[in-house]
Amino acid sequence: MAETEKRLRLEPCEEVVGVLANNDIASMSVLEEQTAPIEAGELPYSVYDSREKWLIVGLVAVAGLFSPLPANIYFPAIPTLVEVFHKPTELLNVTVTVYLVMQGLSPMLWGPLSDQLGRRPTFLVCLVILILSCIGLALTPATAFWLLMLLRCVQAAGCASTIALGAGVIGDVFERAERGSYFAMFNLGPMLAPCIGPAIGGALSQYLGWRSIFWFLVIFAAACFILILLFLPETLRVLVKNGSVQPSAIYRPLVPFLGRGKRDPAQKSSKAGRPKFANPFLLLIYPDVAITLLFTGIVYAVNYTITASISSAFAVTYPYLSATDLGLCYLSTGGGMLIGSTITGKLLDREYRIIKKKLYDNNPENEDVAIIDFPIEKARLRTMPLYLLVFCASVFAWGWSLERKLSIVAPLLFQVILGFTSISILNTTMTLMIDILPSQGSSVTACTNLVRCSLAAILVSVIDKITAAMGFGWAYILLGCICLALLPLMVVEIKIGPRFRRKRESLEEK
Repeated sequence: MAETEKRLRLEPCEEVVGVLANNDIASMSVLEEQTAPIEAGELPYSVYDSREKWLIVGLVAVAGLFSPLPANIYFPAIPTLVEVFHKPTELLNVTVTVYLVMQGLSPMLWGPLSDQLGRRPTFLVCLVILILSCIGLALTPATAFWLLMLLRCVQAAGCASTIALGAGVIGDVFERAERGSYFAMFNLGPMLAPCIGPAIGGALSQYLGWRSIFWFLVIFAAACFILILLFLPETLRVLVKNGSVQPSAIYRPLVPFLGRGKRDPAQKSSKAGRPKFANPFLLLIYPDVAITLLFTGIVYAVNYTITASISSAFAVTYPYLSATDLGLCYLSTGGGMLIGSTITGKLLDREYRIIKKKLYDNNPENEDVAIIDFPIEKARLRTMPLYLLVFCASVFAWGWSLERKLSIVAPLLFQVILGFTSISILNTTMTLMIDILPSQGSSVTACTNLVRCSLAAILVSVIDKITAAMGFGWAYILLGCICLALLPLMVVEIKIGPRFRRKRESLEEK
């Protein structure tokens, strides 16, 4: 049994395998240096205790809010901006589309950079870009629509990567057995933004004017910048290992109380340990990665389309609602996400423990099975069919409750279920992505962001035409059936995923 635990603790080796994957053969000595004490069972996966881990999760979750928040807080101001800039609604909607496009593309740069240069400096640079762009948007004159469009692109380029950066931190600090719970709580921040953003934006736009939305973002982002600057330690494992290595000054928080007394000043991070810049688009050629990204992207696109349609659909179906009332209708989805994140994370960790117990504890003959052979795909995806079936049923029901103009209680109730299941699906697949590519956590999350934002942008741009032609009921029957047809992909992933993962990791080791 002790031998089994020692093998299970070999996972930190995966965190530095990216060094070899990026052909940095010269850093072989660094790899050996990092793995040797871990193989001997001397080092924990992370030096941080439970309280410090929760503080780190809290910091990156707040930063993660800024990926979707500027897009969603902006929605209620569009009717006002139509009048201010004297442009048609279709042209103002383009400012949403370009934001989504940049939200998908920019993490493909910042994610790999953070895997190479570190999480902390990349966070700070992205927040500075966000703050400056929001100041520019707040001061944009009504005669310069081109400037509004340009600054929306810059805004997305700065803030869209915070989800990918936060996912990288989760992969750095938390091992597989606990990663599900912590990642679920981190992802709650980014996923709540589409629900609370419109409510905040509607109130600000109605009572303080549309420019107050961007001043609010300036203040909020500046506060987050200060928190990161003061408290967030560098977590990139090729720089600080499990947090015990003292990094150079640029990587140290101004108030370094997290991990205090647990670093060895004699150990210094080395540039030789950094991987070369890896093209994240190359991750899309891995079949197991591509299958999971496609599944996640389609489900996210359908859920995002429902979220984006709430305001316009409710305005038609329930014309007595005010702008502030419409914003508040998003909170039901947020409530479902809050419950879903809390429960799903614990279920992910529970499933991991069950599979581990069956494989190792109850079968002594399996004690020679290495961590590379652990069926992580099965451990993560066993609950996926249930989540997907309930999600699809809720999509059907939401569309038909609007088609039949039922009491507003009905769609709000289905939004709670949609919020619960959508974040459960997203947490499950994104946790799996970090599990199978731990040394490129930010890069693979950036790929996820690219796929889901691209599909969401396409679907949002055509959903009005679909509902106009088919009605709400049949339109969402169609979208739900598309999601339902994805179920075999998860079965395929469980079957073929381990084979491709082992092949990839074997090649990386060579």
